[in-house]
Amino acid sequence: MRQDGKIDYLELPGTGLQAVKTFYAKAFGWTFTDYGPEYAGFNEGLDGGFHDDPTAVTKPLPVLFAADLEAMQARVMAAGGEVVAPIFSFPGGRRFHFRDPAGNELAVWSDSAPA
Repeated sequence: MRQDGKIDYLELPGTGLQAVKTFYAKAFGWTFTDYGPEYAGFNEGLDGGFHDDPTAVTKPLPVLFAADLEAMQARVMAAGGEVVAPIFSFPGGRRFHFRDPAGNELAVWSDSAPA
């Protein structure tokens, strides 16, 4: 159910939209709904979309979850992501940061210790 004041949608720059869609499909199994040649929507726990607009200046840092952080970092790298901050500890868990093919920076975190 949607509620006032709660995060309901996340929009990210998606310059090079096809490469972005391929990356997220390969790394995380995401699927997309195309709304024309410049926009692809997703529903992966949070509704959102990528807009192929090179003038976009918004650069949020979405944080994704992974039960096995090392395996997810390997998947991100295999899909063509650039790890910009290797796995490190922080209060509450561990995480790493990466850039996708469009240059968006994201993080992946886990609350479990390495296997």
